[in-house]
Amino acid sequence: MGNCIICGTATDGPICDTHQEDVVFEFEGNSPSQLTEGRFYEGTVDGYADFGVFVDLSSSVTGLLHRSKLDRRLESLDWEPGDSVFVQVTNVRDNGDVDLGWSIRQSDRDFRGRLVDTPDGDYLADEDDDDDEPDASTGGSGQGSSEPEPVSESDESTESETADESETESEAESDTADESEAPSGRDSEPAPTAGQGRAAAVSEAAEPEASEPTGEETTDETEVESESAADSGSEPTTEASVDESAEEPADDADEEPTEAAEAERAAVEGLRERVGEVIAVEGEVVSVRQTSGPTVFELRDETAVVDCAAFEEAGVRAYPEVETGDIIRLTGEVRVRRDELQVETEELVVLEGAEKEAVEQRMAEALDEEAEPERVEPLAVDEVIADLNDDLREAATAIRRAVAESRPVVIRHAATTDGYVAGAAIERAVLPLVAEEHAASDASYHYFDRRPLEGAVYDMDDATKDVTGMLGDQERHDEKFPLFVFAAAGGTRESLDGFDLLEVYDTERVVVDGQAVDDEVRDAVETTVAPDADAEERTAATVGATLAAAINDAIRDDLGHLPAVSYWNDAPEGYVTLAEEAGVDAETAQQLREAVALEAYYQSYEDKRELIIDLLFERGEGGDGVGLAEQVSEQFDTKLEAEMDTALANLERREAAGVSFAVLDTDSYTHRFDFPPKRLLLDELHRREAEGDSFVTIGIAKDELFLRATEELDLRAIAEEVAEEAEHAGVAARGAREGKIEFLSGERDAVLKAVIKSVADRVAAAA
Repeated sequence: MGNCIICGTATDGPICDTHQEDVVFEFEGNSPSQLTEGRFYEGTVDGYADFGVFVDLSSSVTGLLHRSKLDRRLESLDWEPGDSVFVQVTNVRDNGDVDLGWSIRQSDRDFRGRLVDTPDGDYLADEDDDDDEPDASTGGSGQGSSEPEPVSESDESTESETADESETESEAESDTADESEAPSGRDSEPAPTAGQGRAAAVSEAAEPEASEPTGEETTDETEVESESAADSGSEPTTEASVDESAEEPADDADEEPTEAAEAERAAVEGLRERVGEVIAVEGEVVSVRQTSGPTVFELRDETAVVDCAAFEEAGVRAYPEVETGDIIRLTGEVRVRRDELQVETEELVVLEGAEKEAVEQRMAEALDEEAEPERVEPLAVDEVIADLNDDLREAATAIRRAVAESRPVVIRHAATTDGYVAGAAIERAVLPLVAEEHAASDASYHYFDRRPLEGAVYDMDDATKDVTGMLGDQERHDEKFPLFVFAAAGGTRESLDGFDLLEVYDTERVVVDGQAVDDEVRDAVETTVAPDADAEERTAATVGATLAAAINDAIRDDLGHLPAVSYWNDAPEGYVTLAEEAGVDAETAQQLREAVALEAYYQSYEDKRELIIDLLFERGEGGDGVGLAEQVSEQFDTKLEAEMDTALANLERREAAGVSFAVLDTDSYTHRFDFPPKRLLLDELHRREAEGDSFVTIGIAKDELFLRATEELDLRAIAEEVAEEAEHAGVAARGAREGKIEFLSGERDAVLKAVIKSVADRVAAAA
C-alpha cells in the first residue's frame, strides 16, 4: 500500500483511481493490452494520414489520434514527426488498435505529476533519482513528479530566516502559475487555510480563494505543510505562519481590495502587451468548448476575439450557466500558450441590465464601423460593374460583419475556372480579416470554408450536407450558423429547394454572379450581386474579384489579373490591360486558366486551398512567371487534345431548318472518369466547330443532354416543348446555366429528336 501523490489517500501504487487523469504517464510496456484506458500518456508523433495522426507510445506500441477527436482541424496542427505530445488512451481494441483522444494539456507543467506505467506496476518518474528534493519546475504543492517530504518547523524557520524575500516571492509566483492547466490570475498563491483542503488548493478554480493577507509570501515548504495540515483538518502552526499573522492585522483584509476588483478593463486587441497581467475583458461569448481539461470560452469584444480558459476540474464544464450569446465580464491573467493568447479565468460574471446594454452598444457601434467597406469601385473602368456598386457594398458589409461577429463564412462555388477564381478571390480577402479578429492559429479553418459544387445548381444534396455540418459544428463547438456566399452558382431557380432548407435555420445568403439571376432567387436570398437581364454579361470571377477588393482593400493589388484569367475568350480590354500591369500577359492568363480548370476537376469536392493559392497568387519569382501553372497547363493541353481527337472523329452532323447540328455521344466517345469533364469538352468543341450564326453542339449521354449554341436559347422553354413531344421521358431543365437537360434513359432517342426540332424551330423563328 502507498499514498496517492495528489490527495494522500491510501492506495495501491502512487496514484488513486480518482486522480488517474491528473497525471501523465510514460509507457514502458510492449503490448497495447498493457495500456490503461482513460490515462494520459506522453508519446512521439510518428506521422500523418488523411484521417488523423499516428503517435508512438513506446517503441512497439502506436495509437491513432483520429481527426474527429481533435478540437481543431487536422491541417492546423503544427506537430512534426518526432515531436513529443500528450494524448489520452480512450480505447484498446481486441485487434490491438489503440484509439487516442486529444489533450489540451501539452506540457509537463499542465499535469500534477509524472508516473511510469510498466507491466509490473506504476512508479514515480524520478523515483530512482538521487536527489530527493522536489523538481523546481513543478513546485512543492503536489504538482511535481513526486510528493515532497514534509518540512519540520525548525528547518522551515531556518530557511525562512535565510531566504531572500524577493527571491521567495518570485519562486512562489512561478510555481503557482505553472501548477495546473487551471487558470490562475494571482501573482502568487498563499498557503490554503484550514478547511480549504488539498484539492481546492491545487485545482486553481476560476473563483479566487479568500484568505487573510500576509506581509510576505510563503515558501514552497510552508505551502506543502499548510496543505498537509488542511488534509488533516488542523490549523498549521509553523513559525512562519505565526509571524505572518503578527505582521498584518486581520482586519486590514477588509480595507485591501481584491485583485479581481482592481483588474482594469482591457481591449482584446491589446492583450499581447498585457501578458502576465490580471485584466478584465467584457464582451459576447462566441462559443464554448469543453476540453478534457478546462472549459474554453471564446469571447469577442469590440476589437477582437480571444480564448478564455476556465477550470472546474478535468473535463467538467465550468460556469455551466453561461451560454453562447451571453454578455459577460471576465477577469483573469493573460498568458501565451503555444504561441496563442489565452486568458486564464479567475472570475466570470454574466452582465444584465444597464451593464449589458452598455457593452452591447459599445460593440454594435464598433461593429458598424468595422463592417463598412473602405471603398467600393471596379478594378478597371467597367460600367457594368460600376452599376453594381450598391450591391457590392451591401455584400461586402455582410461578409465583414460576419467575420466581426465570429460567424463562419462559407463560399459555395461551381467547380469551374470561373467558380474557383471567384471563390479564391473572396477567400484572399476574408482570411486576413479572420486572422486579425481571432488569436487562435487555426481560426482560418473554423471561420472560413470554401466548398466547390459539382455544378452550378445548389441542390438538396448540397444543402443537406451543409445543414448537417453546421448543426454538428454548433453542437460540438458551439459555433454560430454561417453566412453562405454563392459564386458562379445558385443563380437559377433550380437552387431554390436548397435555399429553402437554409432559410429554415435563418442562415444569411449572398449570391454573386456575372449573369442575371432569376427573380425568384433575388426574392429568396438576402443579397444578390449580379448584372440585370438587359446588361452585358461578365464572369462571376470579375464580380467576385471586385467584391473581394471591397471586403479588404489591402489586397486589391493581388486581384488585378483574376478577371482576365476567367474569360475563355473575348475578355474585356480593360481587364486585359489590368492583368498585363500585374505581370500576366495573354499567354500567362491562358496557362493560369487551364491549370485551374484541370485542378478543379480532380478531387472536385475539395477546396485545394494551398494549391489554388500557389496557382493564382504565387506566380514565380518576382511575380512575372506562372511557375506551377505552366506545368499543369501542359497536362491540360495533352488531355484535352486527346479527347478532342476522339470527339471530332465521332461527331454526327445534322441539318434541320437551316440550323447545323454537331452531335456527340459522350457515353461512347469520352472517358467517363477522366479529364476533361463533359461540359468543358463541349465548350471547347463548340468554340472550334461553330460556323456561322446558326450552329448548335449537342452532347448526349445515357440520361442527360448538353446544349451549346451560337444563338441565345431559352433552355427551360425548350425542355417544356421536349416534354410535350416525349411525354414519358421525364424531361427537366436541370441546369439552365450549364445548358443541361435530364431525362429517362429509355427515351433517349425520342428526346434527342425532340430537342433538335425545338431548337431548329426557335432559331428559324428568330431569324
